[in-house]
Amino acid sequence: MNILSNLLSQTVQPNPPKQRRGIEIKSPREIDIMRQSAKIVATVLKEISELVEPGMTTADLDAHAEKRIREMGATPSFKGYHGFPASICSSINNEVVHGIPSPKKVIRTGDVLKVDTGAYYQGFHGDSCITIAVGEVTPEAAKLILVAEEALYKGIEQVKAGVYLMDIAGAIEDHVKMNGFTVVEEFTGHGVGRNLHEEPSVFNYRTREMPNVKLRAGMTLAIEPILNAGSKHTRTLADRWTAVTVDNALSAQFEHTVLVTETGYEILTDRTNV
Repeated sequence: MNILSNLLSQTVQPNPPKQRRGIEIKSPREIDIMRQSAKIVATVLKEISELVEPGMTTADLDAHAEKRIREMGATPSFKGYHGFPASICSSINNEVVHGIPSPKKVIRTGDVLKVDTGAYYQGFHGDSCITIAVGEVTPEAAKLILVAEEALYKGIEQVKAGVYLMDIAGAIEDHVKMNGFTVVEEFTGHGVGRNLHEEPSVFNYRTREMPNVKLRAGMTLAIEPILNAGSKHTRTLADRWTAVTVDNALSAQFEHTVLVTETGYEILTDRTNV
């Protein structure tokens, strides 16, 4: 789940932890727990990517996600977060982020489906998003999805203790622009751990609006570029959650929870490891 660049708030959970200020460096014990919460998220997203098919509804996917998250001993990070009613965000085609699952929202061949979810396990969150091409999609849609995933990994490849957030942002922005797409600027990545959204904000484009934080080993970041095929601008629907492109162009997003190490990074939500 994404946040506006100026939003940094505490996740609603039973007996929630006290909000901490500043960037948290996780201990080895805390990182081990985050590996588990992230593995739960990766497992759920891998399962959804394999079971989704035309004719299903986004409510079907949400029910599967919540069931599996709870079966693995966690609780859904998103459900109840600022009143969000579901365990996943499911955004289709021109929907950019925060789409609310519904039994009325039928998935069709050719759809570009974004599924974002989080799991809260033993006091820590994992957070990840994938974009799924449902059946045969247009060449433009296929390219958008490919470039969105490539952009995520371009950003992750920069991660290492001692580098800066703008190194991540620049790598993402350059790859997106080189391929003729735009970076959505209203939503950013973020720190993740005890709270679903923590400092710092992780931008996907170069900016001087926020501090250019130097990365330290033990930081855990949700890196999540969002790409549009047309305008970078979005608007929010009457449900007060779903953001859509202003020109009805397609949108795609990928996200991983990433641990900063002294020598590089570890992708905690790596779906190839589940």
